[in-house]
This record gives sequence, structure tokens and C-alpha cells, in this order.
Amino acid sequence: MTLTKADWQARAAALCPETRMFIDGEFVPALSGATFPTINPATGEVIAEVARGNADDVDRAVTAARRAFRDGRWSRLDPRDRMDVLQRFAGLVEAHAEDFALLDTLDMGKPISDMLAIDVPGAVSNLCFFAEVVDKMEGAVTNTTPQALHYILNQPLGVCGIVVPWNYPLMMAAWKLGPALATGNSVVLKPAEQSPLSALLLARLFMEAGGPAGVLNVVTGHGEETGKPLALHMGVDKIAFTGSTEVGKLMFVYSGQSNMKRVTTECGGKSPHIVLADCDDLDTAAATAVSAIFGNQGEVCSAGSRMLVERSIHDDFVARFTAVAATAHQPGDPLDPETTMGPLVTAEQQERVLRYVDIGRKEGARLAFGGAVPAGLNAGCYVEPTLFTGVSNRMRIAQEEIFGPVATIIPVDGADHAIELANDTIYGLAASIWTSDIKTAHRFARDVEAGIVWVNAYEAGDATTPWGGFKQSGNGRDKCLEALTQYTQTKSVWIDLR
Repeated sequence: MTLTKADWQARAAALCPETRMFIDGEFVPALSGATFPTINPATGEVIAEVARGNADDVDRAVTAARRAFRDGRWSRLDPRDRMDVLQRFAGLVEAHAEDFALLDTLDMGKPISDMLAIDVPGAVSNLCFFAEVVDKMEGAVTNTTPQALHYILNQPLGVCGIVVPWNYPLMMAAWKLGPALATGNSVVLKPAEQSPLSALLLARLFMEAGGPAGVLNVVTGHGEETGKPLALHMGVDKIAFTGSTEVGKLMFVYSGQSNMKRVTTECGGKSPHIVLADCDDLDTAAATAVSAIFGNQGEVCSAGSRMLVERSIHDDFVARFTAVAATAHQPGDPLDPETTMGPLVTAEQQERVLRYVDIGRKEGARLAFGGAVPAGLNAGCYVEPTLFTGVSNRMRIAQEEIFGPVATIIPVDGADHAIELANDTIYGLAASIWTSDIKTAHRFARDVEAGIVWVNAYEAGDATTPWGGFKQSGNGRDKCLEALTQYTQTKSVWIDLR
């Protein structure tokens, strides 16, 4: 049955989400008894009061995770049994698709249709992918002297702290939980304080799938009060972080201040989206560019926010981009299945984005459309789809991550100029080029400083494709088989046969 706007609104009104932390197989309040409100950004109303953890709660969760790891209830479970649990876990997430859709839509404003079409399937796909590789991981025997046997083991790290952002609460958690759990680690998951609810449902479903107590723990709370203590904890062996570059850098500091735990980060971006004059389908390029920046309200680390368009087609591209944007992503109630753009996650994020609009004006860029709060939506944290033209690559709106629906278009003089400007940024997460010249495409893929490259596409991929960046967009990779190596360590074993 296809649910209508009224159906979703009725479900939202009746919602009673779990709000306690999940530690050692049980839902528990914060030791202090403190709570914090999680707020619906579409209305400004409080959804629920959620347990507000602190360092004591983090320690309680890490202790449970360490105990579970050490006694082998998960780390030494037969690989096929671990695979079965993860496959059941993925199946339960899929079966609760509408619950996850409602929780994340209410928590952070994502359109309910996006949750059902993108986020939930993406989470399920990733969990299935890593469930399938549990018994495919192998060590190695090296070809050394016949007087010895030398082999290499791949073993789990231990306790992994996973810190995920608010823009894809479910999917980012699944991206990291998949390889962490598949390789036998125990986990303490810290969701963003703006979107804590879906992580708690994940924890419950893991237990329902047969996951042992203590293996997946969830601590809710503010970053300074829970995320920082998790990163500093001496009992945590790895931090896997997705979020801002500023906080990502702090994760390395906390690692050095504690036990030199491993750190992988996926941070900000200012991704170049290049359209050259030899693009043979400008309509598709323009439509894709609209989705690349306005999809998920522009709250995407890989958003194609910096469009570099060859000068000879610049005006034509702007006209096509504007025409598509007029209907493709219009703000509205995220519980309406027809809505293609919801509110920004918080009032603070809305204010930040609107400040950047003012900065763009003051820098001399031309506001082609948008730049304000949509009429009739003042109660929520909405910002209109916005486009600046007449932009230079040195402007702040072209260099700094806005994390909202603000696009910039910069004219370029050919592929070489486009690559030069594409690399002129501190970030290096993603990049795209539209061209019909195969040599140009390969040269761009070789020379652009980005961890993810698309040719005649944007945001394409599946669970097999590595996700991560160069430069200050972070280190490490999510999805893909490479992610497994970031949750394991190698052990060299030498046996003297003489």
C-alpha cells in the first residue's frame, strides 16, 4: 500500500520512538538522568526527549563492548553464524523501511520519498554486501625459507567507536556498521544529536537478528559530552568518523592524546562538477547538476556545489539549469511523498546557509534565483534552492563548504582550466566531468585531486565502489572491500620448523 501525506502525518502523530541509550543489550537512561530534545526541523516541534549521555555513559558502553569482544561471543563466532546474523539484520532493516523513513524524516527533514528510495535501500545494500563477505576474508602464507612457516592473520581491531552525521543518519551508520561487525569488532555507535532516533532502532533490530549483547551499543548525546569522550577513551581501538573537517581533525588530536587509536574520517567537500562544450547531452547534464546540489537540501558532503562550465555554453547551461530547478526541487512538507526538498536540519544550519547567501552578494556574485526562506514555510528551517553566477573561484562561496542548497557556476576556458580550478581547493572528496572525448575523460580522472570521480554522471555507484576523499576531505574509505582492512589488523606469525 502506498502511503499518502495524511497517512504519514497520522503515523507521526502516533509515534512513540525509543529514546534511551542501548548498552549491553538493554535500553537504559543516561546515568545522570539527563535528556535533550530532538526537534522536527519542518515544524520546530519537539519529537521526543532523548537520553543525554556523558563520559560515564561512554565508559559504560565501551566496557560492555570490550567485554563482549574479549570473551569472543562475536569476534570468535563461526563466520557463517556471523554472516547469518548480519543477513537477518539487513532483512529486518528492510522490513522496517517505513519506520526508518519516518524517524529520519522527522529528525532531520529529509523527504520521506528520498528515505524510501535512497537511504533505506542504500543501508540494506551495504549491510548485505558485508554480510556476504564474512567468510570470504583470507590471510596469507608467504613463500619464505623451507625451514619456517610464515603466515599472516587478519584480525579485528577490538572496540570501534563510530561517529555518524545527521545528513544520512541511517545510511552512514550502515556504511560503517557493515565492515565493523563483519570483521568481528564490537561497536559503540554515537549518532548525531540532531538525528539520534534511527540508531536506536538499528540496535534493537541487531539484537532481534541474533546479535549478542554488548556487540552493538548506542550512546546518544552532544558531541562534546559523548563524541569527544569516545574518541579519547583508552578502551577504544578505532574511531570511524563522518562529519565536518573541523571535527575530523580533532579526532586525530584525541587519538594522539589517548592511545593512538586508528582514525578514519570522511569529511567536507566542495566538489567540482565540470561541463565542457563537447558534452553531447546538455539537458541531462543540467538536470543531473540540479540534483547534485539540491538533492537532500544540499546537505551532502559530495554535493556538486561548484559547477565549472565552459564559457561557450555557460549561458545556455545556466538557462537549462534554472528551468529544471524551478520544478525539480521545491521545498515542502517532508512527510508529503510529493515533496522533493525538505527543511535544513536545524535553525542554526538555516542561519549559516543564509549568511553565505549574504556573503555571496557582498563578494559581487550575481544571485540568479533563490536565496531566501520560501513563502509559507517560515515555521521550519527552510531555504530556497539558490544559484549564484558571476562567481570566481577565490570567493568564499566557491571555496567554503556551505552544506545547503546553494550552487555556484564558474566559467572556464577548456578542460585544462577546469582541472586547474577543480584542484584549487582544500577539499578532494568527489568530482565529475561531462564530455564526449574519452581522452579528456581519462585525463581528468588521472589529474583531478578527488577520491571519487564520475564521468557523464553524478552520485552514481553501489556498495562495491569506494567512498572517501583526498586532502582535507579525510582518509579511509567506506563501502567496498577496502573498508574491511580499516577494521582489521594484520598479525605476522613465524613458526620455526627446524
